Amino acid sequence: MLDATLKSQLKTYLERVTQPIEIVASLDDGAKSRELHDLLVEIAGLSNLITFSADGSDARRPSFSLNRPGADISLRFAGIPMGHEFTSLVLALLQVGGHPSKASAEVIEQIQGLQGEFTFETYFSLSCQNCPDVVQALNLMAVLNPNVRHVAIDGALFQDEVESRKVMAVPSIYLNGEVFGQGRMGLEEILGKIDTSAGARQAEKINAKDAFDVLVVGGGPAGAAAAIYAARKGIRTGVAAERFGGQVLDTLAIENFISVQETEGPKLAMALEEHVKQYDVDIMNLQRGEALIPATDGGLHEVRLAGGASLKAKTVILATGARWREMNVPGEQEYRARGVAYCPHCDGPLFKGKRVAVIGGGNSGVEAAIDLAGIVAQVTLIEFDSQLRADAVLQRKLHSLPNVKVITRALTTEVVGNGEKVTGLRYKDRSTDEVHDLALEGIFVQIGLLPNTDWLKGTVELSPRGEIIVDAKGQTSIPGVFAAGDVTTVPYKQIVIAVGEGAKASLAAFDHLIRTSAPA
Repeated sequence: MLDATLKSQLKTYLERVTQPIEIVASLDDGAKSRELHDLLVEIAGLSNLITFSADGSDARRPSFSLNRPGADISLRFAGIPMGHEFTSLVLALLQVGGHPSKASAEVIEQIQGLQGEFTFETYFSLSCQNCPDVVQALNLMAVLNPNVRHVAIDGALFQDEVESRKVMAVPSIYLNGEVFGQGRMGLEEILGKIDTSAGARQAEKINAKDAFDVLVVGGGPAGAAAAIYAARKGIRTGVAAERFGGQVLDTLAIENFISVQETEGPKLAMALEEHVKQYDVDIMNLQRGEALIPATDGGLHEVRLAGGASLKAKTVILATGARWREMNVPGEQEYRARGVAYCPHCDGPLFKGKRVAVIGGGNSGVEAAIDLAGIVAQVTLIEFDSQLRADAVLQRKLHSLPNVKVITRALTTEVVGNGEKVTGLRYKDRSTDEVHDLALEGIFVQIGLLPNTDWLKGTVELSPRGEIIVDAKGQTSIPGVFAAGDVTTVPYKQIVIAVGEGAKASLAAFDHLIRTSAPA
């Protein structure tokens, strides 16, 4: 299962284990059980503190639990946690084995203080880059608090369970048998949902903060760069981010970030956050801007947050990025995560052997169709224009695939379902106005991004597309308020461009501070 290099790396990590670990597997006679057995035997052989047995009686097979003798820990993997989830397995081994978590003391105390019974089940796919955040967060909670139980389930391996629960997107999280959440969720966000007083405590802390010299709203590449450049000037810098990393967290392969030959979105997002933390920056995560109140008579700008708190600053840099553009047709919201999806890498494995459509003929749409073609039975790519807009090399690859059909001049008009899940898609032929129905089980929407500026309407000047209008220095229509990244009118929405624009906006904000605070 493990090649020599990976085995050597894992052995080095397991040297940090200080307490004994029991791996107990529940297996059957299937090939996957044999595969899991071999993996667990290999792992147990890398440390004298790890023992393995196949005496488990769990109904999900193959699965295994990680225990510490004398401790009450309920942590289980149903499936073989390789791919993106291998890191989750390694962290679980370390934490069950006594190695301390990197979570803050405050968060650890919050977890340990949870009262009640919390039985979590997380459905993941091995190709999902969003799933490990959820799995790792809930695993840590299960290690730290005996009231928390967690099982991470490979949806592709337990298809009957996925079908019966109508799981059509990952990660899907259940708490005590009921749907708890879908999509990427970090540890603090999960805690915020089950610890109902956490939001009020956080708002109280935020309201007590002194005014910032530079307040960055948004934690993507532009926001991270802006924060670093401001902090390096020695001025009071804060970052309020709905989720640090932004849209990068939903990106799989990144091969055009200069000097980094290849990486993945979550890895880059983690590197950005770690870089920001090297400086004296006040990071306030899970904070979404709700209103901007511009300064009057040389006073302070105010940013009101959705949680009820507000922050004040001499200058503000808006770097709230963008989100997936929706089709805005009947049925889309009703069947979101029940057949309508936006991340082919995450949710594609759940549609194995089924029929799906991809909406959008740009690079992202064609790449999605190519990826899905290796998993599903049939892919139909639907493009509004008369021709695809993707790069020629991608189009050649697409047309070489036998299970892909391309329809151009097509306007999607409705997502069709049976009340529980998607059963089809309706579109109009723009050449003839004839309406057609496609029978399918999944729809992947890949039609670009929308700027996150709904909360700024009527405050800063926006373009017809909703982007913040900025000048060459990132200055908006409000003096002292700057903007950077995908949320602005700057062309070419690329990570490397967002980083540069964030740095530029931060330097402009510093220049503004110097000029407005200089004595007469």
